[in-house]
Amino acid sequence: MQGRARAFAETALLPYEVEAELHDGLLAPSVVAAQAEAARAAGIWSYNMPADVGGPGLTHLQQVLVTEQLGRVTNALAWVVPTPASWWVGHATPYQLETWLLPAVRGERRECYAITEEGAGSDVQATRATATRSGDGYRLDGVKWHVTSANLADHCFFQARLTNGPDAGEQALFVVDLDSPGVRTVRTPAYSHTFAHHHPILAFEDVVVPPENRVGSEGDGMAFAQAWFRHERLMIAARCCGAAQRLLEEVEAFAGERELFGGHLGDLQAVQCMLADSVVELWASRLMTYEAARAHDAGVDPKLAHGLCSMVKLYASEMAGRVADRAVQLFGGRGYMRENVAERFYRELRVERIWEGASEVQRVIVAGQLAKRGPRSLIGG
Repeated sequence: MQGRARAFAETALLPYEVEAELHDGLLAPSVVAAQAEAARAAGIWSYNMPADVGGPGLTHLQQVLVTEQLGRVTNALAWVVPTPASWWVGHATPYQLETWLLPAVRGERRECYAITEEGAGSDVQATRATATRSGDGYRLDGVKWHVTSANLADHCFFQARLTNGPDAGEQALFVVDLDSPGVRTVRTPAYSHTFAHHHPILAFEDVVVPPENRVGSEGDGMAFAQAWFRHERLMIAARCCGAAQRLLEEVEAFAGERELFGGHLGDLQAVQCMLADSVVELWASRLMTYEAARAHDAGVDPKLAHGLCSMVKLYASEMAGRVADRAVQLFGGRGYMRENVAERFYRELRVERIWEGASEVQRVIVAGQLAKRGPRSLIGG
């Protein structure tokens, strides 16, 4: 799987990075279709999904190995490979399976997440969007920020606080078709990276959905959000490892060829130290990420898994940022050109320390686990 994912990234995605960068992240529809077909041929289509819903049934470690290879590519070109909501499997009703989940696995539909708000980012408990029991369904209201991929999706997961009923005050999760009356795009901000996937602000105003659109029970919203966070944080760490290795390979080759002061850039001890720091930190991040994936596969307690995923997301995302910064510095003026991989990753990797829980939030989570469980439960020994 790792080899097939690497070959897919190298042959179907990497050649189009600069073209995407210079054209607002967009590629010709024929190119995107060919990339999708190549992903299917490589066996990595919906690679995070179990076999009983049409996925390849990979372990968490195998998913990490694939994600790491896709993380070598800039401009979100790897997002041509869908990764539907794996946490939904086992909780989706037959209606939800047939309407949304199975079509998403096949690539016929695409989801996005409407969870973050202007005043509720890493702290999902601060959600102010509401879900009010009304007649035979629910009325949803709220404004959601950073709804990644909403411009390419046809349905979203909407997190809201219940205003009435026996579970009033608790959070619930709903599936909402984006063409539903009352859903509108407030605006689409520009971001540092150049992705075809936008992150618009969406308003939900008197959006009525039937009970069949509720995921799980009324008070399950936070549990589903946490399951999603665990998976995403682990995969962010894997992506960061892939990006760091790509940067290290590119800049190490450049340092060996760049003539400077009668020798090569890589002959300078200061440069050697920068490269050495990068490879050591990358190796440590990879070992942590693989070990956290193995813990998932071994069925570790979800609360402990939450702490492990926070640790790897924290360390790997900050590691990748340092590696990107060194790469820009070593490439010099070239490293500031948009056609250079270091410049693109320097911008793109910055968000890895923010979304799915900022670094500071990860530290709070890890500290809380440490206080409750002690160091041995987290790191062994």
